[in-house]
Amino acid sequence: MAQKKGRESDSVAEGLRPAEEGDVLELDECWTYVRERANKRWLWVALCRRTRQVVAFVIGDRSARTCARLWSRIPEEYRQGRSFSDFWKSYRPVFAGDPSHRQVGKSSGEMAHVERFFGRLRQKLARYVRRTRAASESERMLHLTTKLFVEWYNEAIT
Repeated sequence: MAQKKGRESDSVAEGLRPAEEGDVLELDECWTYVRERANKRWLWVALCRRTRQVVAFVIGDRSARTCARLWSRIPEEYRQGRSFSDFWKSYRPVFAGDPSHRQVGKSSGEMAHVERFFGRLRQKLARYVRRTRAASESERMLHLTTKLFVEWYNEAIT
């Protein structure tokens, strides 16, 4: 998918540690909004359990199309291992017939690292707090602040 002119890349691949055999990805999403609560946006994240790094993210709606965009942005070497997501319906069409992907409940513990990441995100970026007036004023600013946070986070945990 070609990027829109002037749109920054969602890629965080530059700062990633190399993938290893047996790496496990945790995929999840959290919501925020632009200007007003009716303008919901979903941050989709793929996090490597071993390194705790975010290997890919995308901001969009909560559809299977956005899920597929996330999957396509994950570096190929990370896609070889197992992956886990919650039971949200958008994961089903993307991972249909893929035996290395499992949908699990939050209480299974298989999503603990990505949930911890979202907790830190909400601590550091007010625009992701569920009960706040600190909304993003534009799509571009939401994207830029999220990318900056992800790059900081990936660097901080190495």
